[in-house]
Amino acid sequence: QVRLVESGGGLVQAGGSLRLSCTASGSIVSINTMGWYRQNPGKQRDLVASITKDSVTVYADSVKGRFTISRDNAKSTGYLTMDALKPEDTGIYVCNFRTVVHAGGVSDYWGQGTEVTVSS
Repeated sequence: QVRLVESGGGLVQAGGSLRLSCTASGSIVSINTMGWYRQNPGKQRDLVASITKDSVTVYADSVKGRFTISRDNAKSTGYLTMDALKPEDTGIYVCNFRTVVHAGGVSDYWGQGTEVTVSS
């Protein structure tokens, strides 16, 4: 069974930085795409950034130049480094691993979410 565990959220002042981590546990063979989404109450879940196994990255326009997505395949872990944070970055950040090849087959997985609050 595969499970995603997130960490790194918290409260930070505007202009500060946070680093989120998302680690997949289980018999992982490979992970195609790792992504981070942001969700606020009553709103849809929006893509913040994603990275493929070939290190091709995609960023939402609102975070370009401030956020960096990276991955450590040996650790089955994805990271989101968030710099120059703004109050509008506040939300629940949820990781998503797509096309995860594991002992039981191939599936997509979501983390439980980690809360990021940026104060002005």
